[in-house]
Amino acid sequence: MADTTKKGDFANDLLPNPETLDDTIQHVNNPVLDLPNIEKLYLTAVKGYSQEANTVYFTDGKSKVEVKVYSEDIIRIRLAPEGSFLEDFSYAISFKEDNYVSVEVIEDSEYYKVKTNTTICLIRKSDFNISFSDMEGQVLNRDHSAMHWEENVDFGGYYVYCTKEAAADEAFFGLGDKATNLNLRGKRVKNWNSDTYSYAFNQDPLYKTIPFYIGVTEGKAYGIFFDNTFKTYFDFAAEHQDQTSFWSEGGELQYYYIQGPKMMDVVKRYHKLTGTHYMPAMWGLGYHQCRWSYYPENKVREVAYEFRKREIPCDAIYLDIDYMDGYRCFTWNKRYFPDPKKMISDLNANGFKTVVMIDPGIKVDDNYWVFKQGKDNNYFCRRGDDYFMEGFVWPGRCQFPDFTNPEVRTWWGTLYKGLVDDGVAGFWNDMNEPAVFGRGTFPNDVRHQFEGHRGSHRKAHNVYGMQMVRATYDGLKKLYKNKRPFTITRAAYAGTQRYSSVWTGDNIATWEHLRIGTLQLQRLSVSGLSFCGTDIGGFTGEPDGELYSRWMQFGVFSPFMRVHSAGDTRDREPWSFGPEWEAICKKFIELRYKLLPYIYSTFWLQHKYGEPILRPIAMLEQEKAKNMIREEEFGFGNQLLVSPVLHPGQANKIVYLPEGTWYYYFDNTYYEGGQEYTIDTPLDEMPFFVRGGSIIPEYPVMQFTGERRVESLRLNLYYAEGEYTSSLYSDHGETFAYEQGVYVEKHFITTCDAKQVNVIQGEDGLYTPYYTGFDLYLVGLPFEPKQITVDGNKVSMQQDDEGKLFVKLDRDFKKINIQ
Repeated sequence: MADTTKKGDFANDLLPNPETLDDTIQHVNNPVLDLPNIEKLYLTAVKGYSQEANTVYFTDGKSKVEVKVYSEDIIRIRLAPEGSFLEDFSYAISFKEDNYVSVEVIEDSEYYKVKTNTTICLIRKSDFNISFSDMEGQVLNRDHSAMHWEENVDFGGYYVYCTKEAAADEAFFGLGDKATNLNLRGKRVKNWNSDTYSYAFNQDPLYKTIPFYIGVTEGKAYGIFFDNTFKTYFDFAAEHQDQTSFWSEGGELQYYYIQGPKMMDVVKRYHKLTGTHYMPAMWGLGYHQCRWSYYPENKVREVAYEFRKREIPCDAIYLDIDYMDGYRCFTWNKRYFPDPKKMISDLNANGFKTVVMIDPGIKVDDNYWVFKQGKDNNYFCRRGDDYFMEGFVWPGRCQFPDFTNPEVRTWWGTLYKGLVDDGVAGFWNDMNEPAVFGRGTFPNDVRHQFEGHRGSHRKAHNVYGMQMVRATYDGLKKLYKNKRPFTITRAAYAGTQRYSSVWTGDNIATWEHLRIGTLQLQRLSVSGLSFCGTDIGGFTGEPDGELYSRWMQFGVFSPFMRVHSAGDTRDREPWSFGPEWEAICKKFIELRYKLLPYIYSTFWLQHKYGEPILRPIAMLEQEKAKNMIREEEFGFGNQLLVSPVLHPGQANKIVYLPEGTWYYYFDNTYYEGGQEYTIDTPLDEMPFFVRGGSIIPEYPVMQFTGERRVESLRLNLYYAEGEYTSSLYSDHGETFAYEQGVYVEKHFITTCDAKQVNVIQGEDGLYTPYYTGFDLYLVGLPFEPKQITVDGNKVSMQQDDEGKLFVKLDRDFKKINIQ
């Protein structure tokens, strides 16, 4: 949540030299303008090179460029204007280079070529321009001009720039939670984590900094990850239609080129660099209910009671800042919550997990144990003149831990013990851009330890929230022993997926913001942050029943599904808008719970293989130019396609279905892909399709995850000619045993033609799932089954309570033939 007394953008920096502020902002927003007496310096002709294993150093006689091969498909470029590199350190990167990759340096009259088995980096001798090609010789990314730099007169160091050519057909995707069109072509954006209450379409910057983008040209994709934590900028053919630039106000010009050719390949390799999300606890994928704020205790109990009375599934209830004693983190307001441990225990007995908020601002109060510990151990941030960094947030006058100091992170992790002992199951880190009332954020002269690589807040600002939630995650992992922590953060930097889920911050209850949310979640997912969600229904403002229900429908297909709203708005529970809307919301929340085994399996594919959970149409069919501007449809995992309803009173909408066979989920109507269809959108339905050839697992509806054991899991097989693979993943649901192989990943290979269907099952892992069998339902079969054999034995179809036919299967069947 934000300071609602100031509804503008809080990200206005307080520069040490305010007299140069206007000129500096003008300069960094327009790199073609020169500051007085500041020379723009470019690399000149290459004078020579040296090689050390996977790393090749090139020089023009003064400056150096490092070309480091991380893998066959990932090459890092670093610039040292004065010939000396900074110490190699990154909060984002979790991958060490592949020591077995083949690296060859080839020289001809025009180029030096650093070559792997899949990628060639070309350094032009005459002007140090760098380009990248595939093995077929297609250049996917090329410098427009050599890397360059300018002296930063305000802070020392350099502004660093890289300008690439932009092909006429090139489309650009990524960069996290930008509230704009999916294709970034024609946009100029800034990365500076900012508390942006009630942000608007095209407002920039927002809460997260993910300096990673994907370019697509001539049907092939590549990626650029500009790993620089300072304030950074990207221009996607906005100023010059034939150029794309990225630059920073400080730090190194350091970027990773990631080879495709598919967008999926690029994202998976970006995850190889920055890590994937750990498997969430199953309950974290259920429906969550939140408000600023549910208090006192009897209100929390009332909300929980209504969910169970109305039989609307829910797994978690959130407590915002009002649960604290005077907004002091890690405390309870005993007037509102006299016995929190008993309340949490009672909620847990009824299937509800409790999630609470923790902010970084620690109240200046010598009688407050957290402040006393931080003060005594010198854990709080200091200004350049050695005064403590102080600012006003919810508790009033506060100081702020330096989360870039590993000792401070360890301390912060221990502070959760009391809340964990009380039974709290999850934690929500807010206000960690960091946000400060009135000022926006910290002044730039605040100093940070930065893992021993000391620097000012200019360097640490964009990683502050990431390191806070890292401290939270690491501390909880110790406190919960073998249980998976559940964490959420508002601010993030690249790599945050290793520690937390995210949400898109303080949105508004408007149809425009519903649309913005669909764009943001697709963008976050292809930017590495797949476990993402919006405040369903809008944080501020007043939705009507239709908007709330349509948002709930979209929420089913948000990896993180949570309703959240401000305290000065009307109630936002699923029943708050009357019986008609309650019935629709209940239907879709139940759909979420039915799809949980598919959703959980999709998270496994993200964790193990780096596959994004939400996938824009451009990712599904990047070879079609028109798909570069499609925004309303997206894939959820490998086998579902979703097209949310984004306008009031909309009776139908045009939906594009990619190549292949598709079935409308609610009535199993068959559609041939590769074209657009007009789909009816009654209030209690939303366009949602299953790819033909898929096997989709379903649970029976439960009121919370794990409410009861499912002895026989339902499998829905959707017929399509050809061969297809589907996955079903299972594990304990809340422990880290899967990291030791205690899981089972089942693979169903389905082969269909006009006369028969074959399904072969294989599996990996050491876990024995709780279910003992499957109920296989067949959808869209073009023939009437006459004979069914399972592992060579004839079986007959059975009939369920609704008269539908299915095949009863043992959990470990090897092959089924239907003809």
